[in-house]
Amino acid sequence: MAKIIFITGGASSGKSRWAVTHFAGCDNVLYMSIMSSLDADTSRRIEYNCREREIEWNVKTNADNIAELVKGQKFSVLDSLAAYVNRAAYRKCPDYSDMNDMIRKEIEQQVIEEIIEVMTNVRESYGNMIIISTELGFCPIPSQEDARWFREILGNVNQRIANLSNEVHLSASGITFKIKG
Repeated sequence: MAKIIFITGGASSGKSRWAVTHFAGCDNVLYMSIMSSLDADTSRRIEYNCREREIEWNVKTNADNIAELVKGQKFSVLDSLAAYVNRAAYRKCPDYSDMNDMIRKEIEQQVIEEIIEVMTNVRESYGNMIIISTELGFCPIPSQEDARWFREILGNVNQRIANLSNEVHLSASGITFKIKG
């Protein structure tokens, strides 16, 4: 049975560590980082896990076209939805001073449709996927307009993807709580 797990929390709250630990005993995990490189801690954790268990993980940085990447995968991690939203927003509106409600809604809809396609491909492969995202709802409203737009876009996308996921976990200070599923 396919399972989509959404994990959210603040920056450096243990989300990536939890995802790596969750799939620690699994071979052929696809770890997709939207960023150009993994943070050192996550990279060391994956390398150690693979070496100790004599398994292999496929780590993709600058991951693009993730709907295609997950086809046929039994285990995959998307790190992170926040970076994915940021990249989509920049492609659609490179200058946040040009942002308006119509563009915001277009970005949200595009990202949601793309992530739903990813989720559909995972489910069709009877796979398991962890989607990591940053929770911005605990932060004060930013004073910079571009940060406010990003916060609103990511917040709306997070809500939708969490709603569509089988499980939702919240990570705070290295402790992860299951809040749905």
